[in-house]
Amino acid sequence: MQLNVINSQPTDIDLIFDFYDMAIAHQKKVFNKHWQGFSRELVQTEIAENRQYKILVDGEVACVFAVTFNDQLIWGDRDYESIYIHRIVTHPNFRGFSFVKEIIKWAKEYAVANGIKYIRMDTWADNEKLLAYYTSCGFDFVGVVTLEKSEGLPKHYEGISLSLFEIAI
Repeated sequence: MQLNVINSQPTDIDLIFDFYDMAIAHQKKVFNKHWQGFSRELVQTEIAENRQYKILVDGEVACVFAVTFNDQLIWGDRDYESIYIHRIVTHPNFRGFSFVKEIIKWAKEYAVANGIKYIRMDTWADNEKLLAYYTSCGFDFVGVVTLEKSEGLPKHYEGISLSLFEIAI
């Protein structure tokens, strides 16, 4: 099995949104909250800025994720020297491949090469299964934040509490 993490291309945008639709359908089945869609412009910007990635398994897109390098609304005073991982979606045919661990491995290499000190991510504060999974992958739980302002964030961030996770490099 050959696994590659590479940048998504503009031609991948419909596939990325297919993945988001699959993720939302899955979230509705397994949890009481779900994503409420994303703007095409956001994803186009991420692709143009080389912040949208895909994981290929033997040439087939198995997972997509995005990164950013600042997340002030969520991380506040701790928003520095970090790569933030967002919107990890695994195709149902590839569940169980531990892509979060592969993304962490990739992010560590990226962080070292770019002088970044933290790999960070967030998720709903009350999703116990996901919280346990992220810590089992090597993330440290660093607290809960309730968002005061969510302007500029996707709609599902309105009025929620998030668990924060990080790995120090």
